[in-house]
Amino acid sequence: MTGAPASYDVTELAQLPGLGGLFARGLAGSASKRPKGAVKLPEQAYQVADVGTAGQAAHLAAYQRLLGEPSSEVLPAGFLHVLAFPLATAVMVRGDFPLPLLGMVHLRNTARVLRPVRLGDTLTVRAWAQDARAHRRGVQVDLVAEVLVGGALAYQSVSTYLAKGFTAPGGGAPEAEASREEWTAPLPTARWKLGAGTGRAYGAISGDQNPIHTSSLGAKAFGFPRAIAHGMYTAARALAEVGPARRGATYEWTVEFFKPVLLPSTVDVAIRYAAEASAGESGRTGGAGFVYEGWRSGKPTRHFQGTVTPL
Repeated sequence: MTGAPASYDVTELAQLPGLGGLFARGLAGSASKRPKGAVKLPEQAYQVADVGTAGQAAHLAAYQRLLGEPSSEVLPAGFLHVLAFPLATAVMVRGDFPLPLLGMVHLRNTARVLRPVRLGDTLTVRAWAQDARAHRRGVQVDLVAEVLVGGALAYQSVSTYLAKGFTAPGGGAPEAEASREEWTAPLPTARWKLGAGTGRAYGAISGDQNPIHTSSLGAKAFGFPRAIAHGMYTAARALAEVGPARRGATYEWTVEFFKPVLLPSTVDVAIRYAAEASAGESGRTGGAGFVYEGWRSGKPTRHFQGTVTPL
């Protein structure tokens, strides 16, 4: 399915909003959004047409340098996530969005690049929230973002977030969690040394200046001993490790987050063919594509795991 559900109203915005103002609204509104009955999502989508990318050359180059993407006029999925993220955030800071922006936990992400998006393309970007459902610790909800070029869908992502302590509509049972065997770290193919400023560096590129990523004091306010890396930074860096030649012009990119990466930190990463990974793990299928994993160097602490599959 593409596009928001048929029952949703679509509001056209003149331009993509700035994340700074959105985070200020989210901070101000989060305190009033507390569990009080079943969650009801607004049936509302936002859309911005005629989003030019010709002026994004410097921004794209800075992103490529930070994440390790090769220089190219093709926008990688991680950059498209950055581009669409403010519109998804605008949905989450609406007054009638029932969940608090602060404290929401990013559980997983699935993105599909259905055609290459190039620097200079004119885009339509849209976003909405859907499918509030039970989680053993509260409610999980999907934030969907799409990018169209010439009216054709080029990119779609589904970001799943958890709001602890809230109740799902209908009181449904939580989704069954996939059973996992005891995890053993594979042989690493890369080692990332992430400095204390990693969150600030990615925040400057992505606009996501959430204090849990940019400040030790801000992180401690939410129960972390020090700042943590953005989950999408780690996923996008793993996508860059796979590289354009192996992922192809169109691909699916997934990630599931486990333990946060404290900063500074050293993270070991393994990129493997999917068939190789499935041979040693239950619940995975072989076939084309790659599995990537990241864990704390020298410790059995898994931070993230995902796939990159050519389409």
